Amino acid sequence: MGSSITLTVAHEGLKEGMRETTRNWLLVTVLLGFSFITIQGVEYYEAYHHYGITLEAGIYGATFFLLTGFHGAHVIIGATILTVMLVRILRGHFAAENHFGFEAACWYWHFVDVVWIGLFLFVYVF
Repeated sequence: MGSSITLTVAHEGLKEGMRETTRNWLLVTVLLGFSFITIQGVEYYEAYHHYGITLEAGIYGATFFLLTGFHGAHVIIGATILTVMLVRILRGHFAAENHFGFEAACWYWHFVDVVWIGLFLFVYVF
């Protein structure tokens, strides 16, 4: 959820014409996205090697890897899209009044972030 906040700051910076703010906060968002994937990889390793959780380990194992795996794939896609947006920002693309591509990437990222709240509750809490 923190990455939605950093992306919102970047988006607002772009709308206000503050390109440095946009660049910096977008970079933080991208780093948070790829950090999430790295942590998920460590979690998968630990679950498999230390706790015996596999796809064949019953309904929890299958549900865990299926749900978090699909979400992780979407995070990779979103972080990659945001990396492209970062490159475009660095090249001077987008303007305060004309940045639909950036905004569409934001919508995707926010959706993936909100889905994580439900997944977290379903997989880790309940």
